[in-house]
Amino acid sequence: MSKKSRAIKKAVFVKSSPSLSECPDPNIPEYAFIGRSNVGKSSLLNMLTNNTKLAKISSKPGKTQLINHYLINDDWFLVDLPGYGYAKFSKTERHKWEKFTINYILKRSNLMCVFVLIDSRHKSQKIDQEFMQELGLNNIPFVMVFTKIDKLSSNEKGKFLKSYQKEMLKEWESMPKHFITSTVSKYGREELLQFVGDTNEFFEE
Repeated sequence: MSKKSRAIKKAVFVKSSPSLSECPDPNIPEYAFIGRSNVGKSSLLNMLTNNTKLAKISSKPGKTQLINHYLINDDWFLVDLPGYGYAKFSKTERHKWEKFTINYILKRSNLMCVFVLIDSRHKSQKIDQEFMQELGLNNIPFVMVFTKIDKLSSNEKGKFLKSYQKEMLKEWESMPKHFITSTVSKYGREELLQFVGDTNEFFEE
């Protein structure tokens, strides 16, 4: 496996799984993407892979309901997880998704990092904070990925990160590693892929 590859030359959908036990064999590094519903996850995945049809984009939140695996360059898995915080579905359905998602995050042996997507247009949300705190308490590596930066004014772009950092530092000793992205301009794409490529070097089968 060529772990040093950074550019995405090939992205293939592998399967959708309703549980951890049905996921592909954990023999290559894996990166999971998750966030509140309608955070722009599908658009970001398509931007990263340069494939506008890889992940289906929907105007309706709650589209992703399974663990979706994509094989990148035959080297690593990109995983699309169900969004959280969308109340339109029944509590039973939401509980089911949350249960298998948390089980996957806590027990997936080849999971290198969780990418927590956050809409840069909104102030710090309690549900995001609680999710990241759970990751931290369980020693699950994660990074923050701010989306939709192109929708902010020049003035807002200069202020949103400081405002978010202020909220984070109420609970965290330091601001977790973070990236700022735009699917329109592809801003942040190279930095994210560089991070994945660098992190792949630490994978041990």
